[in-house]
Amino acid sequence: MTLDPTDRRLLAALQRDSTLTAQDLSAQLNMSASQAGRRRQRLEAEGYIAGYRAYLHPEKIGLTVEAFIQVVMATHTEQNAQDFVRLTKTQPQIVGAWTLTGDADYLLRIYCADLTALNRMVQQVLLPHPAVSRVQSQIVMERIKPDAPLPV
Repeated sequence: MTLDPTDRRLLAALQRDSTLTAQDLSAQLNMSASQAGRRRQRLEAEGYIAGYRAYLHPEKIGLTVEAFIQVVMATHTEQNAQDFVRLTKTQPQIVGAWTLTGDADYLLRIYCADLTALNRMVQQVLLPHPAVSRVQSQIVMERIKPDAPLPV
């Protein structure tokens, strides 16, 4: 199914504030609350809306270090890949993981309490893993455009 302009405006509004009620959406979209609610339900059912969550301020909850870590695999076997992916899913500090083209095989986004915790993650979790050959860390100095909404 394709999205019409009203669907796109609804999705953009929900990305800005997922707590909007059908009444709130109706005012923004120039339609009745029941129409806005039905559109929202349809977009949820069709998978356009993957879920809702609260975005927390990392520093307020004690996560003062954000880092991106590039990981190069020792060997490229299916088992190594599965083992490494399993590792990323068991470490709560790893909040994002992507496979890449280019020099690195994976990119990890990590939040830690401090540099000691980041060092522990690199030295005691990532580097000892048999699938990992090398890591390169970049520590975020300033978040200038964090997790912007998708362009709909």
